[in-house]
Amino acid sequence: MRTSLFEIFQIGLGPSSSHTVGPMKAAKHFADGLQGLEVAGIRAHLYGSLALTGKGHGTDRAILLGLAGETPQGVDVER
Repeated sequence: MRTSLFEIFQIGLGPSSSHTVGPMKAAKHFADGLQGLEVAGIRAHLYGSLALTGKGHGTDRAILLGLAGETPQGVDVER
């Protein structure tokens, strides 16, 4: 099985891709599971380095974009 470098390393939003790509994918995966349900609100709790430096590295925005259905590959970074 071959793995491309492009599968391992991805460019994401913010100054730290490690703080945006994974959280955005996780938030989108979570939101996809809510399809067809009526949701009044969502609260996200961050732990570890995401809790300590996440806001400064764009994790909060990445999670919101993921919940809105965006993907790291498809998000319009100019918007």
